[in-house]
Amino acid sequence: MTRSTGTAGIAEVKVSARGASRLKDGHVWVYRSDIVSANSVAPGALVNVTDDRGKALGTALYSSSSQIAVRLISRESVADFPKLMRLRIADAIAYRERIIRDTNAYRVIFSEADFLPGLIVDRYNDILSVQILTQAMDEQIVRGALTSELTARLQPTSIVERVDPRVRQLEDLPARSSGLIQGERTSTIFTMNAVQFHFDALVGQKTGAFLDQRENYAAAAQYAHGEALDVFCYQGGFALHLAPHCARVTGVDSSRPALEVADRNAALNRTQLPDECKEIEWIEANAFDLLKDYAASGQRYDTIVLDPPAFAKSKRELDAAMRGYKELNLRALKMLRPGGVLITCSCSYHVSQADFLEMLADSARDSHRFLRLAEVRGQAKDHPVLLNVPETAYLKCVIAYVSN
Repeated sequence: MTRSTGTAGIAEVKVSARGASRLKDGHVWVYRSDIVSANSVAPGALVNVTDDRGKALGTALYSSSSQIAVRLISRESVADFPKLMRLRIADAIAYRERIIRDTNAYRVIFSEADFLPGLIVDRYNDILSVQILTQAMDEQIVRGALTSELTARLQPTSIVERVDPRVRQLEDLPARSSGLIQGERTSTIFTMNAVQFHFDALVGQKTGAFLDQRENYAAAAQYAHGEALDVFCYQGGFALHLAPHCARVTGVDSSRPALEVADRNAALNRTQLPDECKEIEWIEANAFDLLKDYAASGQRYDTIVLDPPAFAKSKRELDAAMRGYKELNLRALKMLRPGGVLITCSCSYHVSQADFLEMLADSARDSHRFLRLAEVRGQAKDHPVLLNVPETAYLKCVIAYVSN
């Protein structure tokens, strides 16, 4: 991209040398502490960004409330953001058409990684689930462009908005409830890797399912065998992928509603399961307590999956998060039979891959087990990683063989 030359009629935001260096290094965020001046800039405005000497750095979306004050959308001048948005949506859809296989559920737009910061769009068969995360994306003209472009290109039966009240509060946006933007249906059935799942657009975590694990589900199934335990199973993503390859599968989660959906998902796929694994056992329990009790009682498995929620949502929580990960993995390792398989995950961005592997190595040493890494994986390809924006890479999934 070429350097911006400025756009008449668009407000200007001047950033510090540190903020400018961050943008020149390839990141797209500038924090509020690095804003030198943003006089009379409206919330959610399209702005020209300059360094402290007035040199143009590009065009960005501005937030008057978030600690991320500037999100760069182009190093060129942009006068019409809705027009650019339509082009970016088309590019995002074209990218998915090249890489998506064996599913009708995937991430269509992944915020900064698709150069549309503050916007998440997921597809579940014929329903689109949208999350608006910034002031700029909440502008009515932008919402209109988003809805019309998605409709024209993907022809969904419905478009649903999933609202995160905490994010809207941080962005100083008016309260809004999750609900239909377009259409009437809020539920459907989608397929990942030939496994079927119920989807209700207005309930559950994230936008309704964990699409970022889709390729890891399929990978884990290649190694699964014997008796399997899926901890933090949610609606059964890993458990249902493991079941055709295992003699017995148990799923554990603290959420009864999630387990009820998991059981309905199992019923959808029952004809594909082997006779010995027609029924998956679902247990409502605290994962830490259950693993402690099972490890102490000598319970053993051939395959264990650990897929907990994000333990570290900020740097301040990192130490506590690492202790939590180690406790889970240490107990799981003690419960695995020799030759068993551990599939262990972290979706905490603040936990680096190196930190996660170091924790796993410490757990193996303390449990007197050896781990041979089969695969070290990340998020599915429809959640692309923008190389100079490390925040877009967050998911870790390690598959390892365990021996004494």
